[in-house]
Amino acid sequence: MRVDLLSREYPPDVYGGAGVHVEYLARELRGLADVRVRCFGAPREEPGVSAYRVPGGLETANAALQVLGVDLEMAAGCEGAALVHSHTWYANFAGHIAKMLYGTPHVVTTHSLEPLRPWKAEQLGGGYTLSSWAERTALASADAIIAVSEGMRRDVLTAYPEIAPGRVTVIHNGIDTDQYAPAPGAEALARHGIDPGRPYVVFVGRITRQKGLVHLLHAARAFDPAAQLVLCAGAPDTPEIAEEVSGLVQGLSAARDGVIWIREMLPRPEVIQILTHATVFVCPSVYEPMGIVNLEAMACETAVVATATGGIPEVVADGSTGLLVPIDQGADGEPHDPGAFAAAIAERVNELLGDPGLAAAMGEAGRRRAIDHFSWRRIAERTLDLYTSVTAAGDRSS
Repeated sequence: MRVDLLSREYPPDVYGGAGVHVEYLARELRGLADVRVRCFGAPREEPGVSAYRVPGGLETANAALQVLGVDLEMAAGCEGAALVHSHTWYANFAGHIAKMLYGTPHVVTTHSLEPLRPWKAEQLGGGYTLSSWAERTALASADAIIAVSEGMRRDVLTAYPEIAPGRVTVIHNGIDTDQYAPAPGAEALARHGIDPGRPYVVFVGRITRQKGLVHLLHAARAFDPAAQLVLCAGAPDTPEIAEEVSGLVQGLSAARDGVIWIREMLPRPEVIQILTHATVFVCPSVYEPMGIVNLEAMACETAVVATATGGIPEVVADGSTGLLVPIDQGADGEPHDPGAFAAAIAERVNELLGDPGLAAAMGEAGRRRAIDHFSWRRIAERTLDLYTSVTAAGDRSS
């Protein structure tokens, strides 16, 4: 069976959880099927991977319009596939066009949903309406929809009530626990000015409203002053949020020492070292369908403090592998009481900073949970089973 995976992100250009998902899913599926990857950007050297740039004439167009231009070229390359599998709205429309053009079954994995990310209107302007339309159109006609968590499945059915529940299957994200494992080396710490003799709290993620970095920076004012705060945070969505975060970091650095902001995208081995030696990993997201980064921290034996939103409670076992932070959210996804949310983050972070033995035990339990429940091999097998059922249903109806 030839399967074409459609994604905006693919190595070396991976900046979010969807890109990580496609990278590892492709790797595991190659032992089970003929896999072609179609992604955005510069040409890749990897066999079976085709990349597409923004078509000429759209270089200065709205960002959402540029995406749809890439999708049209991507769809043209899907001729001959037995099935296309798209990831995020950036590639969903390519899968939809391929289905219309060639009658190819289309599977969609929902890593997030546009209706639940209203802050993107700040980033895309009128393009947010376009991205929302593209996502709804693709999901409404997809042959099957994969949700990366039960929380994501509920969100799909709430945001798009026209979708029959039987069309939505939960297949969680996974983690490579051979690659993401405790790293004894500390070269990355020295390179970035992290003191290995002091405990530290770490955040890894993009600078976007979704990831809740602003709330973490407010919470950090109440962190134990003996601890460092390491922010592996870059790729801001907009100049406005970049400026806001920069101002908050400057203010925090003036109030306490040990604030380290790493703005560039780090090589994976460096991220693994930084996760390994942290006392606590914090995921303050206000929207997170699953949150692969929590699994990455758990696999490195690091305790997690994370928001109890979306699929995170399916990953982080509260009181066992970490501590969950409740959130009372408004229609815009933000907490009704940002101060209370920040205080709750600080309380749980300080609980673990004050009890290193508990933090270490949670880290060990987290790695066991990652190994036992989130193997990429098992996820690839379940995905292939879904492909088989979708193509068989298509054969019966033809």
